[in-house]
Amino acid sequence: MAIKARKNIYYLVRLLLWVGLLLPFSGHAEDYSFNLDEFEKKNFSWGGYAELKWDHNWINQSGTFGLLGFHDNPRAKLDRLTSTVQLDGNYNKGIVDFNWLLQASAQKDQVDAEQNLDVFFAYASIKPAPSVTFELGKKTYKWGKGYAWAPVSFIDRPKDPNNPEDALEGYIGIGVDLIKSLPGTLKTLALTGVLLPVFEDVNDDFGVKNHMNLAVKLYFLYRDTDIDFIFLTGDSRSTRYGFDFSKNLATNFEIHGEIAYIPEQKVKTLNSSGSLENREIAVTSYLLGLRYLTANDITTILEFYHNDAGYSEAEMGQFFQLVSDADTLYNSTDDDSLFQQAATISKSGYAKPQVGRNYIYTKVAQKEPFDLLYFTPGITTIINLDDKSYSLSPEIVYTGFTNWELRLRYTQISGDRYTEHGEKLNESKLELRGRYYF
Repeated sequence: MAIKARKNIYYLVRLLLWVGLLLPFSGHAEDYSFNLDEFEKKNFSWGGYAELKWDHNWINQSGTFGLLGFHDNPRAKLDRLTSTVQLDGNYNKGIVDFNWLLQASAQKDQVDAEQNLDVFFAYASIKPAPSVTFELGKKTYKWGKGYAWAPVSFIDRPKDPNNPEDALEGYIGIGVDLIKSLPGTLKTLALTGVLLPVFEDVNDDFGVKNHMNLAVKLYFLYRDTDIDFIFLTGDSRSTRYGFDFSKNLATNFEIHGEIAYIPEQKVKTLNSSGSLENREIAVTSYLLGLRYLTANDITTILEFYHNDAGYSEAEMGQFFQLVSDADTLYNSTDDDSLFQQAATISKSGYAKPQVGRNYIYTKVAQKEPFDLLYFTPGITTIINLDDKSYSLSPEIVYTGFTNWELRLRYTQISGDRYTEHGEKLNESKLELRGRYYF
């Protein structure tokens, strides 16, 4: 039954991919006209993109995750081809809006192949009054003001700082929004409440099953400053509190920040005997950032991120040493049991991106420099401030073809031995992506 289901998903993925790829060639020449009816809200709208991405990976063969992944089949390079179709839509009927975002993808490299069909969100929004909205279904809430990270986004999945604008899969819940406009310096007041159930096959990766959880966000627009107070309680995850703000100091200069406090957070760390140890600690995470746009269209995003729940250099060093010992044992006796133990431990948190405590994120991009039409070059860096390792990713985006976006990106990963980036799977990566929007 599982094999048959996977085959059905595979054929559906292929069908969606062919539809998406044929769309650019199925249209007629554009006919420009002015029609007032086009400005009216349509009952049904849809869009999305079809994407083909190739990436070439230079494997860090002596690094921790290179050894974990390929100790029994060493390789220096890995090529991966990924095709994706993403469809979003909205249907409006009176006071009810239906919204959805679906994604189908197929990925293949020299080692593995996989297909996925995901519902990122699908929910109904009911607005019985201008100041009241009810929502039911699967949704991404996007709480928090951070660009690369969002420590107060308690009911969303974590962002990928390398691609922070990509869509994220949501959670199933029941929500209500209450909004009030005011005449004074406090211009807007809004209250959002979300009930998040966790049961078998319903948000089962959110936390402990068979519990209901409540998330609340209180929003203020005070003197042109956006402010949120956020609260999550329930038995699936420990209670946590959050605060964020965003303010434009000028039309081209914005600052933002977040802070999250978790009084009792369970963390797993590797002890000196080589086994996982459960601890419960109080965790504070915070972020401070800015976004600045110059007169010649250079956009700079800068963020500092601190996470108490991250691993210290010593804690990361213990895990790196475990993998090094596993490699020594495997080379001398062909026994991979220690590798298997390390692989299991890595899934507890050590294999996650940005597992340290202090980071700087910087992205700089300029639109059409030197009058090069449709070109946007940029560069992104993520620095682990504790061990001084980093990734550096220059890229160029070209949008000269109607509805097309082409991106070429190279990532160099650098760090000493037993540092986060020095032990990554890749030493470097080259990516070429073509995306057609429809």
